[in-house]
Amino acid sequence: MSESTQYQLRAAELRDLPAIVALIRELAEFEQLSHMVETTVEKLAPHLFGERPVAECVVAELPAEPGMPLVAFALFFTNFSTFKCRPGLYLEDLYVQPARRGLGLGKALLSHLAALAVQRGCGRFEWSVLDWNANAIAFYQRMGATVLPDWRICRVTGDALAVLGRQPRLRE
Repeated sequence: MSESTQYQLRAAELRDLPAIVALIRELAEFEQLSHMVETTVEKLAPHLFGERPVAECVVAELPAEPGMPLVAFALFFTNFSTFKCRPGLYLEDLYVQPARRGLGLGKALLSHLAALAVQRGCGRFEWSVLDWNANAIAFYQRMGATVLPDWRICRVTGDALAVLGRQPRLRE
């Protein structure tokens, strides 16, 4: 069977939420970050399928298997570049189940999102990668990505976010 007939990529649907949440939990376990996962079907649903969705998701399924199981996903959203003065596509998470790696799913998901970014007139397509994940870094570089050595992610969450949010604001 050729690579393209082994799996099917499609936009996620509401019925996929339990499987997407399960894949997110698998990803967190792989990244040794399970303790940080707060994702549930109920919490994710409005962000992907609510009145004002803030993210999108593409899933990969195996039509030849019973129940057409979801084995991979890419969750992404629109960001904006002030320097390019154009929207961008930001890949929050991409995950392929370990037993399904090597089928071309990661490459297909990245290529699909790159095509979507081009179609939408985006100036960039970007994502983050953990510095210890040498396999992912090498894969992304083979796909044409540049790993930016001078940039660091800044993050404020939890109590620190609440404190920062209480700081004096500009008058409106």
